[in-house]
Amino acid sequence: MAGRERTSTRNRRRRLVELLGDDATSVRELAAEFGVSLSTIRRDLAVLADRGRITRTYGGAVDPRRAERGGAPGGPDAVAAAAAGLVRGGEVVLLDAGPGVDRLARELRDRTDITVVTNGLPTLFELADASVDVVVLGGTLRRPHAALEGTRTEQALRRISPDLAFLGAEGLDPARGINCPHPEQAALKELMAECARATWVLTDHAGADASFPYWATVPPGTGLVAAGDEEELAAFAEAHWTVRGTGDRDRRAGEGSAAEGGGRLR
Repeated sequence: MAGRERTSTRNRRRRLVELLGDDATSVRELAAEFGVSLSTIRRDLAVLADRGRITRTYGGAVDPRRAERGGAPGGPDAVAAAAAGLVRGGEVVLLDAGPGVDRLARELRDRTDITVVTNGLPTLFELADASVDVVVLGGTLRRPHAALEGTRTEQALRRISPDLAFLGAEGLDPARGINCPHPEQAALKELMAECARATWVLTDHAGADASFPYWATVPPGTGLVAAGDEEELAAFAEAHWTVRGTGDRDRRAGEGSAAEGGGRLR
């Protein structure tokens, strides 16, 4: 019985890779395709991503060969570029370990006038040979997103007052905030938003599936850098988010989004 289950899992994962060769697909669509739970598909995707067979996206996945051919207009690369336009010289910038934030790190590689603080190993690897100054938060490694979390991470965060925090999101709701797979991640995102002078959430699809059981609430006025249709983005604006589209790259959105003079590392 166990052997048949393992064979079934291998066959499903092989078919997953084939399906993802054509286009990005949401977790919900994949679960419906195979008649399994969302958690089962997420485990499959985590294993395949760890093996380099796929690339995780917001709420789904894509074949990495497709990703290398270039991001779609308004996709995660455009979101990262728009977010990078928010960063001023002299600022301390906190980068979450969430999806898409490593793309923002890539946009910031050549900056010599900022400091990046992160708990994400993908961001650390992206900036390891870059010009930007980097501070790494300690903690316990959590897979598959390669994030440092836990008491040590929280203690380190409480000693920092970053100008900007950029949080990744696999699912969003205008009223409830950021969808998270476990309560520790939700608490950490809330603390990041609390510590920062201004917080921005990054997503290439504002209407991404919210299929996890936990939520990180964000304060009113939190920024959203997103691609999405007008109706999706309008819902966030009505809920008092500061919404910035991917086409606006040359100025910071929102009034009073960060104090002058730079953040502080205490």
